[in-house]
Amino acid sequence: MTDGRAVLVTGAASGIGAGLARGFAQAGDRVLVADVNDTDGPRLAEEIGGVFVHTDVADLDANRAMVAEAVSRFGGLEVACFNAGVGGGAGLGERFDPDAYRASMGINLDGMVFGANAAVTAMRAHGRGGAIVFTASIAGLAPAADLYYATAKHGLIGLMRSMAMLLAKDRISVNAICPGFVDTAIIAPVRDRLVEAGLAMLAPADVAELVLEIVASGETGQAWEIQKGRPAQPVEFRPITLSRT
Repeated sequence: MTDGRAVLVTGAASGIGAGLARGFAQAGDRVLVADVNDTDGPRLAEEIGGVFVHTDVADLDANRAMVAEAVSRFGGLEVACFNAGVGGGAGLGERFDPDAYRASMGINLDGMVFGANAAVTAMRAHGRGGAIVFTASIAGLAPAADLYYATAKHGLIGLMRSMAMLLAKDRISVNAICPGFVDTAIIAPVRDRLVEAGLAMLAPADVAELVLEIVASGETGQAWEIQKGRPAQPVEFRPITLSRT
């Protein structure tokens, strides 16, 4: 990959997504900003010289249209960062809300699956390989109070590792980033409590810096733990040996 890569970022109007979009643009890449926010999304795209596309990631056709727009505008697709996410908030037991559950999973997991499949088709079409990065979370590696958010993020790690294995022959790298607390709107309801507890928070730009390094490295199949004040590192998974007769 060279400077001037064709990049798309979902959930790019704010938070980590905006940090990613700015980071790639500063590196000289052409960036498609995808989001449902029709105010901040176009504003960011104008700021970085990119292209905005209104995209509901929970809709398969919207993901296909998003990727088609990137290919049309940029002549292909080399980097895809699937970042859109929301809190789970569906409750447990008698408080379980199936509609809220389905809505959160539609964005946090289905949207990643839909977007990645559309991106893979485009990357295979130009035959030059590519890079896919999923925004997961520390909640994808450990138990979390927001259990359906954690469910989606755990699923995303499995998706990433399996896709990386299947796409190695196509020279498409697949990785996931697993940040700790990042100072974005998604933690706004509990931010004061986190600060009182002394928990450190990353800035979106910190996350973006690592993602650019991951894409440049060619590493694949890694879940990267990212926490403030610690070096980013891939998580080690214990090898599984299948039993034989």
